[in-house]
Amino acid sequence: MAEGELGTRFQRRFLAARQLPSFPWPELEQNLRTSPDSSLLVDILHKHESTAAEPLDELYDMLADILNEEESTRCYKNYLLPTGEPVTLSESVAIISGGTTGLVTWDAALHLAEWAIENSAVFSNRTVLELGSGIGFTGIAICKTCKPKTYIFSDYHHCVLKQLTENICLNGFVLEPGTTQHIQKESQGQEAEATHYQNPKLIVAELDWGSVTEKQLLDLQPDVIIAADVVYDPEIILVLIGMLQKLSTSRADRKPPEVYIAFTIRNPDTYHLFQAELEKAGIRWQITPAHSNTVFLCDMQPNVTILQLFI
Repeated sequence: MAEGELGTRFQRRFLAARQLPSFPWPELEQNLRTSPDSSLLVDILHKHESTAAEPLDELYDMLADILNEEESTRCYKNYLLPTGEPVTLSESVAIISGGTTGLVTWDAALHLAEWAIENSAVFSNRTVLELGSGIGFTGIAICKTCKPKTYIFSDYHHCVLKQLTENICLNGFVLEPGTTQHIQKESQGQEAEATHYQNPKLIVAELDWGSVTEKQLLDLQPDVIIAADVVYDPEIILVLIGMLQKLSTSRADRKPPEVYIAFTIRNPDTYHLFQAELEKAGIRWQITPAHSNTVFLCDMQPNVTILQLFI
């Protein structure tokens, strides 16, 4: 493996705050052993191997001491786009935080962003509505790479909406006035520098799938609807399909939007239920072809599927 490629793999994992065991340590050791200019580093490796401790034990101990001194509820992660530019996110350190799972970035969001980057024409100069935006990874990546005309982030949980707003501003975007009520101080400090991404019109909408009306949806007028990891519970599936049916008739020109739903198949029964309920509602679907780029997923290939729905 070329040193540059190996270095990039370390860089991406470091910036995305991946766990240390996921780093390509064996490849690094092999590279150092075979490189004629790495005698010093090889000697260091040998010294570690001569002790009873694993090479990373000391580092883990240091990290544990730091965590014990001050417990943090969130961290900052950087996901590098193909251009080398980052998507910077403030994320929760826990899967469930504040009564919601929406404060972390899930695998389906990464896959949907990769697919979008490879199919940017779907989003270019169009109005995009994202359902269940969470903390904003997919939408921010699309806004930085696919040049949408308008991007509507949406969610319902108040903690998620607050974090989403901060992350949008953290990445140099300015929201439409009045779309959100709370922006944390550190995000406000970024607003003066937020001049590069002014083309997309960005909106954050509080959207309750169960109570939203066709009249309310009429104001959104999306050309494209996307969502990631919103198909995980039978009750949510029924509410989601009900809202998609409302969206199918909410456009003034009556032309239905394109719909793409990405999700990790954790329970095959839930996946089959979603397909069955789509058929009951008269919504056709097809699996989108797998994308070829794996920009964000370096360590694993989860069972993620992207369906295109025809509403």
